[in-house]
Amino acid sequence: MTIIVGIDIAKDTFDVYLLNTVGKVQEASFANSKQGINQLHQWLKKQGAKHAQVCLEATGIYSDLVAETLHSRKYQVSVVNPARIKAYAASQMRRNKTDALDAALIADYCRTQQPDPWTPPPPELKQLRALIRHLDDLKQEKQRASNRLDAQNSAQAVTQHLEAQISLLNEQIKHTLRLIHDHIDHYPHLKQQRDLLDSIPGIGDLTASYLMAELGDVTRFQHVGQLVAFVGLNPRQHQSGKKQTTHGISRMGRAALRAALYMPALVAKRCNPRLRAWANQLSQRGLTGKQVIVALMRKLLHLAYGILKSGQPFDPDYAQQFHPSTT
Repeated sequence: MTIIVGIDIAKDTFDVYLLNTVGKVQEASFANSKQGINQLHQWLKKQGAKHAQVCLEATGIYSDLVAETLHSRKYQVSVVNPARIKAYAASQMRRNKTDALDAALIADYCRTQQPDPWTPPPPELKQLRALIRHLDDLKQEKQRASNRLDAQNSAQAVTQHLEAQISLLNEQIKHTLRLIHDHIDHYPHLKQQRDLLDSIPGIGDLTASYLMAELGDVTRFQHVGQLVAFVGLNPRQHQSGKKQTTHGISRMGRAALRAALYMPALVAKRCNPRLRAWANQLSQRGLTGKQVIVALMRKLLHLAYGILKSGQPFDPDYAQQFHPSTT
């Protein structure tokens, strides 16, 4: 039996729960730093768990260093969507929540569910992802400043500060967009992927960059349904007895990626004759406007998956024969 290690990540620390081959439990806590991770490695060696199966939640910058360092030390690392851990906790009827209990829960999830091993993204993809997420942060800061400016109607000094802040953020957004474009141009394989995605009607350079950054290597998805579920655009099913209903989408993936597909779906519906006709057919079948847009977002994902796997640009004649599920 493989030794299982569950790690619950926080900003400053992480808790560790170890299940060894005879069922004995060991617990520890370390600083979320290079020094703390090195201490974890030494601790695992003392426990005879140098080649343990390690499982942790995907928590962005807080989990990246732990996952990458342990992977480089030859541990089998699995990085799991937090929503899966939350759903597993509900299935186990867990009512209490502490960092130590969460680490134990993650270890148990790893033991019973055997999540796939994780491989860190290559440096160029990691940098692209960082730039894309920084761009998101800048846009959110600008939106917050704009909201405050709209609500401001008395203090001129505050208005001037907010206008100056928005102007600075606009410059930073433009600069980040240039950095993203230049970064992709610097790597031929990234530039090829962007050009392939650009060939899909409705998808431009920025959406292509989002898809590349957040999806990574699409060949890791065995079929397009896995990709749709990864993004969180798969239908959420509810079954009771013989009755089965659909309640929207799962929303299990990264929200920013779904947001990046929203505008391209609107553009495709308006500007692409074939997709517009298909969208009209969906409307005539009784789908709401929101359901039609979600279906178009899924279709764009299907197309992106197909061209990235095949290495061939968008073919409108082939796409005309393609009709993904609309439920």
